[in-house]
Amino acid sequence: MSAPVVVLGATGSIGTQTLEVATALGLEVAAVAARRLSPALAAVAARHPTAVVAAAEGSASERAEFSSAAGRAVEFGAEAVLAAASTPGAAVVNGIVGAAGLRATVAALEAGNSVALANKESLVAGGPVVKAALARGGRLIPVDSEHSALHQCLIGEPAGRVARLTLTASGGPFRGRARRSLVDVTAEEALAHPVWEMGPRVTVDSATLFNKGFEVIEAHHLFDIDYDMIDVVIHPQSILHSAVEFVDGSWKGHMGHPDMRVPIQYALTAPERSPSPVPPFELAGRSLDFEEVDRDVFRALDIAIAAGRAGGSAPAALNAADEIAVEAFLEGRLGFLDIPGVAAGAVEAVEHRDLTTVDDVMEADREARAAAASLVAATYR
Repeated sequence: MSAPVVVLGATGSIGTQTLEVATALGLEVAAVAARRLSPALAAVAARHPTAVVAAAEGSASERAEFSSAAGRAVEFGAEAVLAAASTPGAAVVNGIVGAAGLRATVAALEAGNSVALANKESLVAGGPVVKAALARGGRLIPVDSEHSALHQCLIGEPAGRVARLTLTASGGPFRGRARRSLVDVTAEEALAHPVWEMGPRVTVDSATLFNKGFEVIEAHHLFDIDYDMIDVVIHPQSILHSAVEFVDGSWKGHMGHPDMRVPIQYALTAPERSPSPVPPFELAGRSLDFEEVDRDVFRALDIAIAAGRAGGSAPAALNAADEIAVEAFLEGRLGFLDIPGVAAGAVEAVEHRDLTTVDDVMEADREARAAAASLVAATYR
C-alpha cells in the first residue's frame, strides 16, 4: 500500500496540484498545512475530511472561526506544521515557500519519511543541514522538473560515469532582450512567464535567472556533483527538462509536457510509475532549440553559482536577500536590473561562516534580509 500523503503549502501551486494528483491516484491525504488561514485552506479541509489540518499563523478569533467552519479541530502554530511533517510513515510533499520550509524538510527526514521536495530553499540555504539529516534517515526525491529529470536519468548510473549535468532554462519573459531594454520593465512584464505558471517570487527569479542559479546549487547537493560539471542552457520550449552526459559521450535526457503534475506524481510513486496525469506527449511536429545563456544580461546566474561555490552562509544569505529584492521590485521600490546587485551586496555584508544547524541558517537568513532591506533603501530613492 502507498504511503499516506502530507501536503505542506497545501494552498499554493505545488500543493493544489499535489492534492489533485493524490486524489487521482487514490492516495490517503493524512495532513495538510498552510502558512495562514484562508478560504482556500477551508476548501481543502472540506475535500479531505479525515486529514489533519495545520496552519502556522492566525489570531485567536480567526482560529476559533476557522475551526468552527471546518467542523473539526485544527492545529495551529509552527510546531503544528512540523508535527504534520513528522507524520509516521508519510510521503511529505514540501511546497512551503521560503526558508521556513527548511525546518519542515529536516523534521520529515528525521522522522524517517520520504520527502518530495519542492521547497527550493531547503537545499539552497541549508544544503549541508539537509544532507546531515538525510544521512540519519528518510528519503529525498526532487519535485522540480529539472531535478526530477536528472534524478531519473541518473538511476543505476555510478557517479564515475557522469561527465556533466545540463539544466535547461526557458529563458523567461526576457529571453533575447538587450540589457538596456530591461531598465524600466514592470512587475507585470516580469510575471508573464511564457511557459510555466508559478508563484510571484519564482516567476521573477525565472526572469532574472536567479532561479536557475539556485537550481545549480540544488543539483550540487542532490547529486554530489562538482559545480564545474553542471551547465545551464536556454531551451525555450521547456520540453527537455534536463539531461546528463556520460563519460563515453552518451546522453540521457528527460522529455515531456511542461506540467508539474508529472514530476509530482513520480515523486509520490517512485520507483514505480502510474498512468500519466496529462495527455500523451507527441514528438512529431515539435522542434527543440538550445542557446547559450547571455551572462552579461542575466548576471544573477553567475552570482548564484559563485555563492554556491563559496558555500557556508553565502547561499542562505543570497536566497534571503533575493527574496527581499524581488518583493521590493514587485512593490515598485526597486528596478528589475537592481535585483542581482542588491542580493550580491547583501551576501558581502553577511559574515561568511559555516552553517551546521537550522538555527545557523535562519540567523544568516535574518542578517541578509536586514542587509538587503538597507541596500534597497539606498539603491532606489
